[in-house]
Amino acid sequence: MARDAYVNGRYVPHARAAVHVEDRGFQFADGVYEVVSVRRGRLIDEEGHLDRLDRSLHELRIAWPCDRRVLRLVMRRLLERNGVRDGLVYLQVTRGAAPRDFRFPAAARPTLVITTRRATLAPHARTGVRVVTIPDIRWKRRDIKTVGLLPQVLGKQEAAERGAFEAWQVDEDGFVTEGTSSNAWIVTADGALVTRPASHDILNGITRQSILRVAAAEGLRFEERPFRVEEAYAAREAFLSSATSFVTPVLRIDDRTIGDGAPGALSRKLFDAYLAHASGAGAS
Repeated sequence: MARDAYVNGRYVPHARAAVHVEDRGFQFADGVYEVVSVRRGRLIDEEGHLDRLDRSLHELRIAWPCDRRVLRLVMRRLLERNGVRDGLVYLQVTRGAAPRDFRFPAAARPTLVITTRRATLAPHARTGVRVVTIPDIRWKRRDIKTVGLLPQVLGKQEAAERGAFEAWQVDEDGFVTEGTSSNAWIVTADGALVTRPASHDILNGITRQSILRVAAAEGLRFEERPFRVEEAYAAREAFLSSATSFVTPVLRIDDRTIGDGAPGALSRKLFDAYLAHASGAGAS
């Protein structure tokens, strides 16, 4: 089946999709992005992702490339054109193309690129994964979902070379910030769910926010606070969350086995509850 992309108002064959060589996203990483998962044709947490896109654009002073309603229609149309029922939508907005200059261009139209692909969501949610810890070397505005991802690229590659699925980044004080492409969670010995609070230090994951709402609805006790690597080693359970991983148990951190080395009861419960949310259970 042919695969299309959407570039600046046009549906084009994916293999020929392109932007200008002086696009500021290419030259300066001057842009933002979102990834929205799709399950059975339904865009999961769509409004949350678009709200975060709006915030990221505002923080970088980039204009919306089109009306929000148009963007929603284009995403659905592209999914239909590409026959994607389970997978993801990737959308990226940059400041646009202009002669290379660090300063904002006086007149440049934002570039909008949207692609889709089929994917198996949360493939390790029932079996669990291993993570490793690495120093957090990113800039100070991690709350903005920019396309400047070189530290995460290096971290993800290091994790792969060490035989792990993900890397958890650690700040200068020994506290876990988040994964290279996920938020980090632990369950304490007395059953409290813990994740780092939203601030400039982490990306406030849309899935993270939904999990907190699900946990509250389930009557689970949770704490938004930093936790050290040593506390994670001693946790009853650990898991990571993202738009494509949902709730995925962490069985080992570095060379330490977490809990009994199997997906924990709370992680499994949250995965099932989030899956119901992703499926639209109770949605109007």
